[in-house]
Amino acid sequence: MAEKRDFDEFLEKFHRHHEVMVEELHKVIIGQDAVIDQILAAIFTGGHCLLVGVPGLAKTLVVSTIAKLLDVPFRRIQFTPDLMPSDITGTNVLEESESGRREFRFVEGPVFTSILLADEINRTPPKTQSALLQAMQEREVTVGQTTYRLPEPFFVIATQNPIEQEGTYPLPEAQLDRFMFNVKVDYPTLEEEEKILEATTSGERAEVRKVLSAKSILYLQKQISQVVASPLVISYVTRLVRATRPKDGASPEFIRRLVDWGAGPRAGQYLITGAKAMAAMAGRPNVSIADVRKIAIPVLRHRIATNFQAQAEGFDTDDLVRKLIAEVPEPNIPKYEK
Repeated sequence: MAEKRDFDEFLEKFHRHHEVMVEELHKVIIGQDAVIDQILAAIFTGGHCLLVGVPGLAKTLVVSTIAKLLDVPFRRIQFTPDLMPSDITGTNVLEESESGRREFRFVEGPVFTSILLADEINRTPPKTQSALLQAMQEREVTVGQTTYRLPEPFFVIATQNPIEQEGTYPLPEAQLDRFMFNVKVDYPTLEEEEKILEATTSGERAEVRKVLSAKSILYLQKQISQVVASPLVISYVTRLVRATRPKDGASPEFIRRLVDWGAGPRAGQYLITGAKAMAAMAGRPNVSIADVRKIAIPVLRHRIATNFQAQAEGFDTDDLVRKLIAEVPEPNIPKYEK
């Protein structure tokens, strides 16, 4: 009983912290509420984000402003075609000591941070992109014969331009699957754009204050994992993920017709952990089906491969996930019988 009371108090404080963070962010970022919530949900559950949007939509500004809110180290890498893996992970350099003895010393790369902004990640060759794979999944890097642990917490937030494809290298599917969310950064509304133009041309710069430390982020991650996902929610997530697979007997007809391959078990894990973060940010101790549906598109959009027929009919993965959400029913609650 005391543990439940303590957890309820934690959720109430966390809900207030979330409101303060969003309020601070809106001093600099106008609109983009869904983008902000998805990035924060990933941070609070230890996930990584891929931000996709045309240039000029403040993708980099959103990440750098969130880094200012969190009292943790932040580094940015501008990915270019000539970037080498050692430029990310670090390298061994040969030094001569005062005694005249030569020995190698490891010089840490920019990946040794808490928030890593990988700007335009698809502009660098796969060899360099793969240097992030071990860091993203294992939270460590191997240089030579030595493995180095990365600091905690550690998040990769990458940006990608979906329009200009000349001179770019598509991300390997294995690396795409490491991203918890594929966040689509869209154009602002008319009212938001007017506010953006007014705020950015006035010469005034808003400052945000630090809200959370590295220690508190790790504590939040541990507490949010205790948010309850009932068997009904887990059953719904399982059915939703399996429905994306065209060879599954329970998948809808349009999935079998328009999809080459669907999402794996990692999608279900991220749906549940992401929904836990959404529930905690709202101050609730239990995950609802609505929480799962809220994050279904950013979790699944990069884990479903559409075929030529889908392109010919004008369907993208977002359309298919929306149809799935509408078609996959909620599990029936068993009736109580005396």
